[in-house]
Amino acid sequence: MDWIVAALIVLGTAFALIGSLGLLRMGDFYLRLHGPTKITTFGLGCLLLASVLHFASRGRFGLHEILVSLFLFITAPVSAHLLAKAALHLHLPSQASPPRRQGG
Repeated sequence: MDWIVAALIVLGTAFALIGSLGLLRMGDFYLRLHGPTKITTFGLGCLLLASVLHFASRGRFGLHEILVSLFLFITAPVSAHLLAKAALHLHLPSQASPPRRQGG
């Protein structure tokens, strides 16, 4: 069980690092929004799963980790969606699309 927990910790840390580097390296707001919401959420999920398995193997139930996981997996997509909608409403330009014409 210790090997599984250690592997999940390394995997979760690697995904969190990749998500953080994506936040630094991506060019515009929409691309920067993708890294922390997708990759880092998966990384934190691996860390929380490792914590649940660690305490379950020692006879303690990890209710705190399950509640944190539920909160994370519910709020991260909703907040990313709201940030993207606000950016679209403000006509924030994207590198992938040409600039919009103002007026109309």
